[in-house]
Amino acid sequence: MKNDLNDKQIQILEVAETLFAEKGFDGTSIRDISKVAKINVAMVSYYFGSKEKLLESLVLFKTSGLKERLVNLIEENLEPFEKVNKLIELYINRLNCNRGIYRILHFELSSKKKVLELESFLEIKKSNLKSLELIIKEGQAKGVFRKDVIIELLTPTILGTYFHFQMNKPFFEDILNLKTEEAYNNYVKTDLTKHIQQTIKALLIYEN
Repeated sequence: MKNDLNDKQIQILEVAETLFAEKGFDGTSIRDISKVAKINVAMVSYYFGSKEKLLESLVLFKTSGLKERLVNLIEENLEPFEKVNKLIELYINRLNCNRGIYRILHFELSSKKKVLELESFLEIKKSNLKSLELIIKEGQAKGVFRKDVIIELLTPTILGTYFHFQMNKPFFEDILNLKTEEAYNNYVKTDLTKHIQQTIKALLIYEN
């Protein structure tokens, strides 16, 4: 997706992401985006057509890269547990680096209006699930993962833990004494990621 966009389109998408995250989709107009991006309204319409199509392009721009990383992960010479841990690292890193778009996605996809009816985004999610499924089945074939794992629920477990932490950021910053944004991001990258990896491992391995 990124290779299909020129610098001006990427600039528009990045401005749109900031404004959508701050003001919401409904609270942001094409005029707002063009003003901040310092371009005329016609150029936004020329590149993306409508605000809805702009949101769709933004979602694909920000989420398509993970699909490629996961596909490559399957081919790496790693044991299944190592692949699962790396997959979790990829997910958490991508989420934390793109908090704006995932905040937009969470709101828009949960709203009754369903602005975002995006078949290509659903295909990306299905592909990501397929990558996870291949890794889990490899572990099952080697006898290291349980046979009764509900693979479809592993991703919500990973994402749900991260989103709960992120949506309660001030609370966790206070109780964990995370005084700076750097400290918060480092905690996500290390302690939170490790906690999620341990949680998923507990779901995958046989009980002693």
